[in-house]
Amino acid sequence: MKTAILLPIFILFFQSGKVSAQNMGIFDGTTAIGNPKIKGTATFDTENQTYTLSGAGTNMWFGQDEFQYLWTTLQGDFILRATVHFIGKGKDPHRKAGWIVRNNLDANSKHVNASTHGDGLTSLQYRASLGGLTEEVKSANTSPTIIQLERRGTTYIMSTAVVGEEFTQVELTDMDMDNEVYVGLYICSHNPSVLESATFSNVRIIKPVDPEFTPYRDYIGSNLEVMDVETGHREILYQSAHSIQAPNWTPDGKRLIYNSKGHLYNYDLATHGITPLNTGFAVNNNNDHVLTFDGSLLGISNHNQEDNRTSALYYLPSEGDSLPKMVTKPGVGASYFHGWSPDNKKMLFTGNRNGAYNIFSVDLKSGKETQLTDLPTLDDGP
Repeated sequence: MKTAILLPIFILFFQSGKVSAQNMGIFDGTTAIGNPKIKGTATFDTENQTYTLSGAGTNMWFGQDEFQYLWTTLQGDFILRATVHFIGKGKDPHRKAGWIVRNNLDANSKHVNASTHGDGLTSLQYRASLGGLTEEVKSANTSPTIIQLERRGTTYIMSTAVVGEEFTQVELTDMDMDNEVYVGLYICSHNPSVLESATFSNVRIIKPVDPEFTPYRDYIGSNLEVMDVETGHREILYQSAHSIQAPNWTPDGKRLIYNSKGHLYNYDLATHGITPLNTGFAVNNNNDHVLTFDGSLLGISNHNQEDNRTSALYYLPSEGDSLPKMVTKPGVGASYFHGWSPDNKKMLFTGNRNGAYNIFSVDLKSGKETQLTDLPTLDDGP
């Protein structure tokens, strides 16, 4: 699948034993764990999809913790990921923030947490028994901005990195916790008289696929997202239980055109409205649709019902509402469209010809094909 690059509730608020209605994004509540001297806060900016936590707390070590927690509950395996930034220089170099997994909301709960400290220390901390001493697995990484914590059974994997760099991993094995746990973001000031703050963006809670998952047969839903390529900030525009494929920008930057279940749709970025793009009889499109450089034409690969559902190339005006014109001839083999020549006169595609997939161009008017590669391997995605 291709990704667009700019490069999307019932919620509870829990604090000091009281529950009130607040918008906490994907989380259920916020709690001051361990009754710190100064109570913290958690807010969610719906426009920027960013969380801000402020919290105090003596420490998250030894046999008890004090910190501010923004949590939800999960069962089974999961992957937690966020971009984390402390706000300000901070009072104590041991202030810490990150992800934490706990059996309960008690101060002495068993836990695993992926933490970054104010002085750059990065570690996978854990309490293996109720009220037991906290231990840690230190990472070679320092001052990361991306923190990921994954649970696979009794194994916990922390992956950290600065945006644009490779992940550094550390692992904790044989850590037995409840199947249903609390998971969430946290901040601890390491000073009972000081509030520290951090922002958490690109926050994702991911449930891994079933071990029997088969790509292109089983679908687990999609997020339609845009990403600012300079900052790395991502925004979820739309979430669907269906597979969303190959969002394409229109040249004016006002719409995305994407495929779902063989149909094409417009996503209007100003109104967040979704409307079908009328492609006539072509309702078995695969994910490889592409606009011409000027945005006037839309090329598609549609599975032709009259040619044993073999994929063929077509094009139509990008606004739809016109019958697609076939470009590749029936009976020649499967053709999967990938790109246009800048003058709109040729389409580039991966074609199955004579038992091998190679790269071809085809002239829109004549339908004449030109083979561009001749290799025994699969040549794809020109």
